[in-house]
Amino acid sequence: MNRLITFEGVDGCGKSTQLKLAAAWLEARGEKVVTTFEPGDTPLGKEIRKLLLEGTFIPVAEAELLLFLADRAQHVCEVIQPALASGAWVLCDRYSDSTLAYQLAARKLGNRTVDLKEMLSFAECRVSPAMTLWFDLPVAMAAERMRIRMAAGEKSTRLDDEVISFHERVAAAFADQFSAEGDGRIVRIDASHDIEGVQEQVAVALQQRFEFSA
Repeated sequence: MNRLITFEGVDGCGKSTQLKLAAAWLEARGEKVVTTFEPGDTPLGKEIRKLLLEGTFIPVAEAELLLFLADRAQHVCEVIQPALASGAWVLCDRYSDSTLAYQLAARKLGNRTVDLKEMLSFAECRVSPAMTLWFDLPVAMAAERMRIRMAAGEKSTRLDDEVISFHERVAAAFADQFSAEGDGRIVRIDASHDIEGVQEQVAVALQQRFEFSA
């Protein structure tokens, strides 16, 4: 049984908080859970994350894409595949949908003649999500949440600091991906609610997809 669930959305949508709550929800039902994230949740990935997000060196869009894919391939083979093989649920903060939204759409690489989606599939090493939770939030609301987090001392990343039009392209790309997924892999979560309201939507989605009792 494929138990990989990915958490996606614009920066500030609350997906990381909801991932932790979903993990606790599953563990309370006696399930084994592994939580992970991209980029950077392997020793090699930590170095790639620095190159991608710290801003010391700015990769061109093509290099940025390839670095994200390198991180994903290492991450799948080193973390996700072993966890799934052990029977665990794997909850992953960002996966290929983020690359589609940030690099192919927002960086405008998706209109190249080369088949970049094939590259994304290659980097997944034959591991696709069983379900993706998309935390849908207006960009203005997400930006305000990010502003509050930064004011509280959280450090922004190079991608966080992109202009608003970049984040609007990201949001539009997630919406397009949701519309295109006819098999229902992507589940929309209205992230404009408070934490408890969003958590309730996540629990319902898990119950319906995987037939957990309420």
